[in-house]
Amino acid sequence: MKRLSAISTGILTKESKGIMARNKYDVDEILEDKFDVNQLKRLAGYIKPHKKPMAGVLFLMLSSSALGMLIPRFFMAVMDQCIPDGDMRGILRYAGFTILIALYTAASLRVKITLMTKIGQDIIHQIRYDLFVHLQELPFSYYDERPHGKIQVRVVNYVNNLSDLLSNGIINTVTDLCNLFFIMFFMLSINVKLTLVCLCGLPVLTAVVIFLKRRQRRAWQIQSNKQSNLNAYIAESINGIRVTQSFVREEENQGIFNRLSGSYREAWMRAVKFNFVMGPAVDIISAVTTSFIYVLGIAWMSQADSGITVGVLIAFTAYISRFWQPINTLASFYNSLLTAISYLERIFETIDEPVLVKDKPGAYEMPLINGEVEFKNVTFSYEDGIEILKKINFIVHKGQTAAIVGPTGAGKTTIVNLLSRFYNVDSGEILIDGINIEDVTIRSLRRQMGVMMQDSFIFSGTIMDNIRYGNDEVPDEQVIEAAKTVCAHDFIMEMEDGYYTQVNERGSRLSAGQRQLISFARALLSDPRILILDEATSSIDTETEILLQQGLNKLLEGRTSFIIAHRLSTIKNADFIMYVDQGGIREIGSHEELLANKGEYYKLYMSQYDFLMEK
Repeated sequence: MKRLSAISTGILTKESKGIMARNKYDVDEILEDKFDVNQLKRLAGYIKPHKKPMAGVLFLMLSSSALGMLIPRFFMAVMDQCIPDGDMRGILRYAGFTILIALYTAASLRVKITLMTKIGQDIIHQIRYDLFVHLQELPFSYYDERPHGKIQVRVVNYVNNLSDLLSNGIINTVTDLCNLFFIMFFMLSINVKLTLVCLCGLPVLTAVVIFLKRRQRRAWQIQSNKQSNLNAYIAESINGIRVTQSFVREEENQGIFNRLSGSYREAWMRAVKFNFVMGPAVDIISAVTTSFIYVLGIAWMSQADSGITVGVLIAFTAYISRFWQPINTLASFYNSLLTAISYLERIFETIDEPVLVKDKPGAYEMPLINGEVEFKNVTFSYEDGIEILKKINFIVHKGQTAAIVGPTGAGKTTIVNLLSRFYNVDSGEILIDGINIEDVTIRSLRRQMGVMMQDSFIFSGTIMDNIRYGNDEVPDEQVIEAAKTVCAHDFIMEMEDGYYTQVNERGSRLSAGQRQLISFARALLSDPRILILDEATSSIDTETEILLQQGLNKLLEGRTSFIIAHRLSTIKNADFIMYVDQGGIREIGSHEELLANKGEYYKLYMSQYDFLMEK
């Protein structure tokens, strides 16, 4: 394998290396050097459930094709027998047979289009569903390493590009392969010499296919990479439009877009160039061989023992056009297949992405949590060799509130992410009520935990839907009660439709503080046994925070809670505070104890206190 650069030529320059180091959306993905037939075998697994209706369609198409092969024989009989003998009834009889065959072919084609379109879309739906389901199970680390636009293009664009292959390509290919055998049979039965002349074009076509095969597949792989890069940048630009306009980055971004779009255009033009070579090549070979048939056929017609008549020549030229037609269709299918393979590689690569955080064999349902949490010698690293946490040890008893503070990047959020099993620990154990969380199912564990992360994500829909996101069965009254507890009720009721006000994706209609309060209500509504608040009040004004604290104090009673906060006024009442830095717990104790020690926590607290005094 080898990695291709951000430019379509595949050469990594110093400039492109620098760009790739800065922007993940501009990094081409690894391409498979060899044609992997296993991709087609896996695709066949999706086709298998539809084999009965596909077999029915195949029978209709083959029978109509076989009957259609009789029409040139009818022409030969009319030219060599009916017309010389003046047999008008014979002409009408053959004309009637031809009309019946045409009607049967039209009906078969209608059934084929209807059924295969439905089957093709059913298969595409299943592939997209499997892809989406797998994406739901992948750990945070997968999304940390990839632009979301590159993931989205696989679920939507790449799967859509398989549509024509599944709806038409497979049946057409099998039908056309059989047609070739039908045509060869009829051609040989008419005249062997003319048949051999026709076959002289096949070695030339084979050489063209061999020449194009590897180049065409690689061109479509590069094109899919460029499409992925462009889609990733567009998604990132839309999500970051406010920052772009704030920093007046429009012209620079337009330049990046122009470069990425230009690379995509060049890759597309190069790929379709190879596609367009195949069709004309078949047409040229067909025209040349047909010309030879006419020249040689007419020359041999004068020989008494040649067996070539006007009817034979007319029938044979009809078969020749039909002979090259399926070859042309097969060439188009070959183009579609190579294109589809490049997309299948990406689709199945995503489906094959290992689910690092998953239930181990024999995992059981987490019993009702009482709330004692223990970290025993927990070590964790996002990247091999760079430990974020080093042998962390602490115990939080049932009903206690533990606050975690420390400098940015110290590992505070990592601790609560490990407790929720968003990542696996490198070594050590995390116990809840004495049970190792790796021994229970992830679903049963997380259902008993309420998590509010730093990023208060709001989904498109109503405010009511967003608050009850974790539990659709909760009645409206409980949703409203949760909103009142976190002081969100008043601003919600001021909106045009109250709790049924539609909010945009990511909650763009709401302020940062309002989004945080709605996310707070969402976490509390699940009635968690363990509550995790990661910077839960960072975007809330001081007045609202004081009101919110009153509701929180009542809510935290009887629940084990973890609070991460930079604003130390929110954690004074915690049962104990852990100061995390340099991969370990440097200090632990109550607010008063840590102040009395005059260590790192004291310095942090006093720096905030002095800042407030200056204001």
